[in-house]
Amino acid sequence: MIRDPKHNPAYVRIFDTTLRDGEQSPGATMTSAEKLQIARALARMGVDVIEAGFPAASPDDLEAVRRIAIEVGNPDPRRNGTPVPIIAGLARAVRSDIDAAWEAVRHAAWPRIHTFLATSPIHMQHKLRMTPQQVVQRVREMVAYAKALTDDVEFSPEDAGRSEPEFLYEVLAAAIEAGATTLNIPDTVGYTTPEEFYRLIRGIMEHVPGIEQVVVSVHCHNDLGLATANTLAGLMAGARQAEVTINGIGERAGNTALEEVVMALRVRHDAYGLETGIDTTQIVRVSQMVARITGMVVQPNKAIVGANAFAHEAGIHQDGMLKHHQTYEIMRPEMVGWSRSRLVLGKHSGRHALRVRLEELGYKLSPAELDRVFRDFKRLADRKKTITDADLQALVSEERGLAPEETLFHLEAAQVVAGTGMPSATVRLRGPDGRARVATAVGTGPVDAVYKAIEQVVGVQPVLLEYVVNAVTEGIDAVGEVSVRIQPADADARPSPQGDVRPRTFGGYAADTDIILASAKAYLAALNKLLAARQGEPASTAAASSPVA
Repeated sequence: MIRDPKHNPAYVRIFDTTLRDGEQSPGATMTSAEKLQIARALARMGVDVIEAGFPAASPDDLEAVRRIAIEVGNPDPRRNGTPVPIIAGLARAVRSDIDAAWEAVRHAAWPRIHTFLATSPIHMQHKLRMTPQQVVQRVREMVAYAKALTDDVEFSPEDAGRSEPEFLYEVLAAAIEAGATTLNIPDTVGYTTPEEFYRLIRGIMEHVPGIEQVVVSVHCHNDLGLATANTLAGLMAGARQAEVTINGIGERAGNTALEEVVMALRVRHDAYGLETGIDTTQIVRVSQMVARITGMVVQPNKAIVGANAFAHEAGIHQDGMLKHHQTYEIMRPEMVGWSRSRLVLGKHSGRHALRVRLEELGYKLSPAELDRVFRDFKRLADRKKTITDADLQALVSEERGLAPEETLFHLEAAQVVAGTGMPSATVRLRGPDGRARVATAVGTGPVDAVYKAIEQVVGVQPVLLEYVVNAVTEGIDAVGEVSVRIQPADADARPSPQGDVRPRTFGGYAADTDIILASAKAYLAALNKLLAARQGEPASTAAASSPVA
């Protein structure tokens, strides 16, 4: 069973495109195992539609979507009765793309093909080189072709925000006649204002024949910082599906953030009168999972999921909070998955106390995972008097940082000498053949020395694009997290379907009280992804980056 807005006019479907549009963020490339991990979390959270990828982009992306369709898109007793999500695959309005999308999603209980074609004058003239009449005809043909494969077909007129309204009505009417069940209206380049977007959706609701037969969706980008405002305006105008990503990741300035739309509808139900099926208590955990896997750190002042979202430092704020939390908080942190410590954990705590606290935080670990986290917990407790929730979340993130099948090289030991002389580092890595390798290097600093020693063992010297260090807990003994982004020295560029070329980048993440070790593990995680991509994608089948719908 799926939740249908046509049967409940107040219900808004949440269409999550983290695995497709979100992955198009530079450096956010995910492995198949990581995509599956996020898809499972989205399903548990109650997402209605998961756009799992762009199957025509590469054989690996097709396989990732197929695996998600099989393992996430079918009933699972572990999801405690949560409705099975629709699994969607993106396809250009081209037969081969639609075939690839169907091959990937057909294994799901509720498969959807999402096809698109641009409708704005600038896109039709300069990108498509098609006349308006040709665009209408292509939409008719390709939506009908997709409809012959599956009952659930979504159509998007790309760059609808800059399209002529009357022509847009004609295209959408053609899509409905051809069998589309969802019409998605994208503000592809984040150009419109909330007032304009509201009028655009109202015009569609009033002037497109057959619009009452379909679900109208909105997909907004954040180029002017208006994505969430535009999405809410579209919902007020009658749309009943919101296309979003976790943490708002996506092309350029990103997409509408799931957490912002969902919590705005919940906190301001008095203003919108709309509802979703999202379990909001899981938002923070899924946010942190996506940040770790993509290497894209959430800014501290990010709404809902930022580290400072529920932090109060100013004296007047603290005074108000002590008297009544609603003086400065419009929602409770527990509503979205932030928590306050209920068990004081330290070096004398046992495995049972650790397991209970982790479950309270939303983590259900296997016995083997718990053993490893407990071992790391004891080591950390020897260095800290009190273990905070942030410490525990960092430990679990480190444990689940990279699926075993994706690990090519593993860091066993690192020794660093720093000072005013010649910083040097020695590392011991265990390679995919099980053999340990040792290398020593001199650098401009301890981190540079460690990275050069790792490069000697791995045999790759990438370009380091980004190196970010954050303290995730307070105090001199804080746990620090490191995120890096690298690019192959040869730029390892790949063409997109439009013919432009973009260098592939890879992210890595790690956390530790020793920031040098965290730096080494984060760098090695990124290198492992780079090596895995090279092994799994021959030049002839290199993944093509998908366009923005």
